[in-house]
Order: sequence, then C-alpha cells, then structure tokens
Amino acid sequence: MRKEPRQARSRATVEAIVEAGARVLARQGWNGFTTNETARIAGVSIGSLYQYFPNKLALVEAIRRRHFDDVLTVMRAATDGKMTLARRIEILVRGMIDVHATHPALHRVLLEEAPRGGGSNAAHLQFEAEYRRRYESLVGLCGARGTSGIREAARVLSAAIEGVVHDAARTGTLRSPALIEELTVLIRAFLRASLRERQA
Repeated sequence: MRKEPRQARSRATVEAIVEAGARVLARQGWNGFTTNETARIAGVSIGSLYQYFPNKLALVEAIRRRHFDDVLTVMRAATDGKMTLARRIEILVRGMIDVHATHPALHRVLLEEAPRGGGSNAAHLQFEAEYRRRYESLVGLCGARGTSGIREAARVLSAAIEGVVHDAARTGTLRSPALIEELTVLIRAFLRASLRERQA
C-alpha cells in the first residue's frame, strides 16, 4: 500500500475499496479488472483509491492478503482453546465454506490468473507457515505420529479440504448440505483414525 490508513474513516475507505476490488476481480477476472471500476463500485474517487493503492496489482495484493487473514482466522478459531473434536471440525468446515462463499470465483482468479506483486512471496510464505502450523496443531491433538508424521498428515488433510472447498467454489455447491456433511465425515474419519492410533 502507498500509505497505511490511521483513522477509522480512512480504514473504512480502504476496506470499501478492497471489498469492491474483490467483487470486480471475481466478476471480470484479471484481464477485465480495473481501478476505475473498483473506485466506482466502492463509491470513491479514483484519486482516493490511488492514495492507498498505486496500481491494480497493489490492490490485488491487498485482496489476496485479506483472504489469507480470513483463512487464518478460521484456523485459529478451530485450534485455539479447549473444545470437543466435533466442535473443532464444525468451526473448520463452516468457516472455510463461509470464507470461500462470499466471492466464489475470486479464489480461482487469485490462484490462476492474477500475477503476484513484489511483496507477495513474503506474505505467502508467512501465511503458509502459520497455515501449516495450525493444521499440524489440529492433527497433533488427535495423533501420536511424531513430528514428521504429524507434518505429513497435516499436509494431506489441508490438501483434501482445499481440494473439496475450491472445487465446490468452482461448481457453485459450497452451500450444499450434502457437501458439508461429506466434508465433515471425511475430516472426522481422518482425525478419529489419528485418535485411535494414539490410544492403541
């Protein structure tokens, strides 16, 4: 960003721009994405947008980082504090679906079309590090595989959930009760197998 918003009004303006940018990017794709259309949807002048974002790539980076933050918020809620395994799974499934259901097409654009800016690699690495730690924590609550076993199990579980959620976003089935139930069954079976292994 060109400058950080300090006042509540400035933060609200930036949030409106990022939200509008997400809507336009999801609808138009990278090639049709423009700062002019984003400013119009956000209800701000193009000059106000450029106060914070020097170009559309910087705006995409803000959209990508917001998505990272939303995903990590779900992971923190599912792994922090004391709760039953069933509750952790419910938070994880509902949270991931909610994050991806707001602008379902956006995530495909971010993954497949939009280029990454200069600071993107560092942000992505930081996200990945906590993302993996949170999945390892979730698996570690249920299994005694040792560090390398927990790491691999977490990789498999996260890839399975990502695959189901991203496919559902592409096909418009994120809110399907059957999908939610099957994803819950998948995670529960995986983690309970880990729990049985620990108890054996």
